[in-house]
Amino acid sequence: MTATDIIKDIKARKLKPIYLLHGDESFYIDLISDCIEENVLSEAEKGFNQTIFYGKDAEIMTVLNAAKRYPMMSDYQLVMVKEAQELKIDKAAEQFQAYCENPLKSTILVLCHKYGKFDKRKKVYKVLEKSGLIFESASIYENKVPAWIDDFIKSKGYHINPTASALLAEYLGNDLSKVANELEKLMLNVPKGQEIGTKEVQDNIGISKEYNVFELQNALARKNVFKANQIINYFEANPKANPFVLILGNLSGWFTKILKYHYVRDKSQAAKELGVNPYFLKDYELAAKNYSLGKTFEVVSLLREYDLKSKGVDSTGNTEPGDLLKELIFKIIH
Repeated sequence: MTATDIIKDIKARKLKPIYLLHGDESFYIDLISDCIEENVLSEAEKGFNQTIFYGKDAEIMTVLNAAKRYPMMSDYQLVMVKEAQELKIDKAAEQFQAYCENPLKSTILVLCHKYGKFDKRKKVYKVLEKSGLIFESASIYENKVPAWIDDFIKSKGYHINPTASALLAEYLGNDLSKVANELEKLMLNVPKGQEIGTKEVQDNIGISKEYNVFELQNALARKNVFKANQIINYFEANPKANPFVLILGNLSGWFTKILKYHYVRDKSQAAKELGVNPYFLKDYELAAKNYSLGKTFEVVSLLREYDLKSKGVDSTGNTEPGDLLKELIFKIIH
């Protein structure tokens, strides 16, 4: 089941006695657990029937004892364990499994296991599959983030242009909780009905209007030496906002797609093959013209080489990020 399906069932009060929400991406774990917290009990019922634990501070037997209680003047009681990855389940593994085999139908037990997967090899995992609901929240691939941003914005009644969503994806990465938080702040400052463009993103998210990785890619695509140097000088002066490792990661992903573009036989399918919005295909076409297949291979190798140099491997001693970036960009363009 998808997160949307689960939320729909919760709102329709098609509830499970146990929810195990686990995985690397915390956004959907929070989304589902918040929905449970908002919809299972009324505000009046919560005083007697809602118990929230934090895994680091809770004992597994305390959680189980709470789960075995009956609700007061309510159809359900809610027992939620946040940060459940810190809960020492193995201290009472048999008791926990026994409860999961025969959970109290009037209790909704929610385990929010963040920043990693629950161990599927444990016997209790198979039990939970039968008696409750397991949702794995996997990390989203970076090339899927712009589309995710589009969908999130549309669900809130807004519209964003492709350049703005790509800029946000480049700047914010694939941590969906972080992305969603920034989008919520952005939408507070943009009237509904107005398209969100790069200006709104730059004005409200704190991205430099001219000096960001997105603009560096554009400068490199056009082999605009002056603009590329302006941007990397800005990066050198603002290293905390523009970490070298992040710049390398973005450039590596971008040049890898240029490399793929060279190998796509049917260019009409290039956007699909590269996993990019068709709006940006012209940028890859231009970059491929300016960087031959051989040169693109050379650039990908350079990016790997300078990643190692930044970590002190095969370095002559010059490992300052700003200096390395200047060397790298010079070699890429020339």
